[in-house]
Amino acid sequence: MEALLITLFVLAAGAVFYFSWKYHKKRREAFLVWSAANGFSFDPNRSRDIGRRFAFLNRLNQGSNRYAYDSLQGDYQGFAVDAFTYHYETYSTDSKGNRRTNHHHLGVVAIKIERAFPELYLHPEGFFSKIGQFLGFDDIDFESIEFSKKFAVKSDDKKLAYDFCNTAMMEYLLQHQKTAIELDGDTLALYDTYRLEPQELDGYLTHLVNIRSLMPDYLFRK
Repeated sequence: MEALLITLFVLAAGAVFYFSWKYHKKRREAFLVWSAANGFSFDPNRSRDIGRRFAFLNRLNQGSNRYAYDSLQGDYQGFAVDAFTYHYETYSTDSKGNRRTNHHHLGVVAIKIERAFPELYLHPEGFFSKIGQFLGFDDIDFESIEFSKKFAVKSDDKKLAYDFCNTAMMEYLLQHQKTAIELDGDTLALYDTYRLEPQELDGYLTHLVNIRSLMPDYLFRK
């Protein structure tokens, strides 16, 4: 009986390993196809350099053992793009005092825009709450009660927040209520709650460019 249980365990573990390997192989092949079709470079390997380069983004400046993987670089409609999955670790202790490592994976798509801005965070309520509390930023309320209920907007530059969240932007974002973005310097970053998938790239890039297009022109004339 014991031998049978061991055999079943080994077979189950082998099946899990095989299907995991097959999933990651298919995923990376899809990234290669997409990058070739769109003139992007693709690197599936872990990169701590990318993690350090984007550490100014508060969402990526937490935890330990930080690195990016499945990273893509290229140009989309005149904007320089970096897209990758970001990994970091946090630690917790259970009731028995055992230390547990928690692995976090976060999809990131970022474009470089024409000028630098102060930090601004916009996300569905609850998505970035801990970061906002850590920075001491209060949620900024807007005339649209519906928008204020759906999104938390944080920045120490309230004028920028009001300029950014203009009427057209609020109407657009209410149609895309899972949007989580961070604006810092000349980087506009969009976040996914888990790994970046190849089939998401076109939609995310279009979404970022649409958001940039709804930023008022006068913000870029200063």
